[in-house]
Amino acid sequence: MKQYLDLCQRIVDEGVWVENERTGKRCLTVINADLVYDVGANEFPLVTTRKSYWRSAIAELLGYLRGYDNAAQFRAIGCNTWNANANENTAWLNNPYRKGEDDMGRVYGVQGRRWQNSEGETFDQLRKIYDNLRNGIDDRGEILTFYNPGEFHMGCLRPCMHTHTFSLLGDELHLTSSQRSSDIPLGQNFNQIQTYVLLLLVSRITGHKPGKVFHKIVNAHIYEDQLELMRDVQLKREPYPSPKLHINPDIKTLEDLETWVTLDDFKVEGYQYHEPIAYPFTV
Repeated sequence: MKQYLDLCQRIVDEGVWVENERTGKRCLTVINADLVYDVGANEFPLVTTRKSYWRSAIAELLGYLRGYDNAAQFRAIGCNTWNANANENTAWLNNPYRKGEDDMGRVYGVQGRRWQNSEGETFDQLRKIYDNLRNGIDDRGEILTFYNPGEFHMGCLRPCMHTHTFSLLGDELHLTSSQRSSDIPLGQNFNQIQTYVLLLLVSRITGHKPGKVFHKIVNAHIYEDQLELMRDVQLKREPYPSPKLHINPDIKTLEDLETWVTLDDFKVEGYQYHEPIAYPFTV
């Protein structure tokens, strides 16, 4: 929690105003931020200076791991974050690759589970990682990436958190997650939850002890219409102690994640939080 608040304060104190061409809004911006989450110590990086909708963040991660490409699929498992990008993004609504209402195109989980080469052949990145790590193999290329420049035009949004690299040190599994852009008041809360849970789940299903997440952000920003709420409300609040996350011990395989796992299989213990803050969301 302290790392998150320190980053927020750094942006307020040191940020430079940058005009965002896609949104038409200004962002107070810093370049390069590194955060570390100790999964082995069960230090769940949940924001406490406002209410965090952690269940939606985990639901979104499950959708990515299953390769979902439709906002309705995400809604069905408890996540509404893709409704706007699928249905209110003007450029995507006019895109010939859009298949209709709720279609997201070839983004995030689609790339992770059905990466496609120039000949139309698909490759399941997550399955390769799972098979290798289960057998104690780390080829220094256990990489899950959603970043496919050749297909940006075929999806509603380029990935922000784009690459996850798993590394084995003995029987301990670590994760380095790379992010090109982070909306710190809104998106960052989701991103840090998801990297933590991703390492916890992959450690579990591959039979390793969870180590640390190394979260690398290139462009960290606060939108102009979010700044007052961050500076004058959230940063004035005292954080509570970090809660603990527990997952169903029956989750043991990738197939479990693909089929029966729901939000009921995740429990947060000791979560104290301040009132919600209605930060504006930019499509």
